Amino acid sequence: MIDRTLPRRLLIGLAAGAGLAAVAPRARAQAARRSPFLDIRDFGAVPNTKGKAGDAIRAAIAAAVSQGGGTVFVSGGRFLSGPIKLHSNVTLHVDAGATLAFSQDFDDYLPMVRSRWEGTEVKNFSPLIYADGAENIAIHGRGLLDGQGSVWWAFFNELRVAREKTGAYPMDSRWQREFLRLNAHLEWPDDPELLKMGFLRPPFIQLIGCKNVSIRDVSLKNSPFWTINPVYCDGVSVAGVSIENPERAPNTDGINPDSCRNVHISDCHISVGDDCITIKSGRDRQGRRINRPAENYTITNCTMLRGHGGVVIGSEMSGGVKKIAISNCVFDGTDRGIRIKSTQGRGGVVEDIRVSNVVMRNIREEAITLNLFYSVVPAEPVSERTPRFRRIRFSSVSGDARQAALLLGLDESPLEDISFSDIELASTVGFVMKAARRVRLNQVHVDAAEGPAISVEDAEQVDLCDVGTSTPHAGTPCVELSNVRNAYVHDCFAAPGTDQFLRVKGSRSSGIVLGNSALGAAKTAFEISKEVPARGVALASLGPANLGARK
Repeated sequence: MIDRTLPRRLLIGLAAGAGLAAVAPRARAQAARRSPFLDIRDFGAVPNTKGKAGDAIRAAIAAAVSQGGGTVFVSGGRFLSGPIKLHSNVTLHVDAGATLAFSQDFDDYLPMVRSRWEGTEVKNFSPLIYADGAENIAIHGRGLLDGQGSVWWAFFNELRVAREKTGAYPMDSRWQREFLRLNAHLEWPDDPELLKMGFLRPPFIQLIGCKNVSIRDVSLKNSPFWTINPVYCDGVSVAGVSIENPERAPNTDGINPDSCRNVHISDCHISVGDDCITIKSGRDRQGRRINRPAENYTITNCTMLRGHGGVVIGSEMSGGVKKIAISNCVFDGTDRGIRIKSTQGRGGVVEDIRVSNVVMRNIREEAITLNLFYSVVPAEPVSERTPRFRRIRFSSVSGDARQAALLLGLDESPLEDISFSDIELASTVGFVMKAARRVRLNQVHVDAAEGPAISVEDAEQVDLCDVGTSTPHAGTPCVELSNVRNAYVHDCFAAPGTDQFLRVKGSRSSGIVLGNSALGAAKTAFEISKEVPARGVALASLGPANLGARK
């Protein structure tokens, strides 16, 4: 019996739904085109078969576009597709229980499209999910996107192994020939080796020049190359996403926003074969010419369980990176924690970076690294090719790593205005800094198994407040300064068992003041090497201590 209390509109809707199931697929598709929700099954997609659903997905997207927008719905089951191109006002919704797997046939990703590959604009295979110049686009749902990247990794590795054996990449595939034909006038980066391979694996999701982008709740795995790669976008939100790529899958970074503005990444879980989250802005001459900085990013509440780096900036940062906030994240088992990297010749400025409330465990290399020697190139005069790192702040960081920190500036471009506050790290090697100016370490405690807890070389305007270690070891100073100018070491405490608290070395050391500290537990408060100029070190209000000597 029909419940006559139901609204008449609902009864009509139920009857229409029952009739829709019985009509022919063409009629179902025509009816579906009038709905804001377009199920790909209504356009001919059949789940759990070997057939490809690409035509059905494209038809559903076209229907959404024709009515001004809508949601293309992938319901339960496994569907196989070639590349998908999104258009303005379209949401791709992959529902819980649904898997959207992508073709392993390289020909499906032709013709080649406009792309940016490791910071260089190229024509390349279509990304698996792609958009160019679209607005209000989204990829949502609790389903799974499977890039089935193993064939891409295998072909790439075959080319790389062949080059190692013969000294040159084999160039016998039509895909390589097509790439080189389309990129005949490419503005090559300074080191074009991989581009000259002629076979560039596509990103999983690449959205170019888009506005108001949302990627939420989906799970992604087995990306051929970088997984989520917005380029030149404004207004990007990535939330609640899970990314899983095999550890040995080459260059399968998690989330790589490139030259974007106003990016929010939150509540993501990432375990990949390269960097987990990487911020980029173009490479070398082309990147400087385009000059699109990465700016206004927040990264928060994320976990990274495997990868080369937790959050990385660079090395492709020729357009500049600025106003980045990273907070409330956990890195467990990544090679490095926070990594900012560049090299002479790249140019660009990284500035106004804030990192706070981060826990790092089982970090295989450095917990924190700022490195302008990512590749070793000769020094050159300061120019637009010279990269700069400045105004970078770290606070409330704890954990363990092989090395607490490695901070390397260039002689011609030292690190500038860098600060660390409330840092607690256990490591094999301590906190090492070279070529920097205007540096402040406040409440930085490093338990290093080898060497000094804190080592600073070739730096100026250094403020060390409440720094030290709770596990000193014999014959090693807690703090070592070499060729440092104008430093103030103060409000420090020597742990029981400390041999020396401070050692000063280098003929260019001067203006170093040690004061306002309780160093009585140390055998000697300080040691000054013979080459340090007379009066290079001064004492001010030093608490009870066994004063050191010149050696």
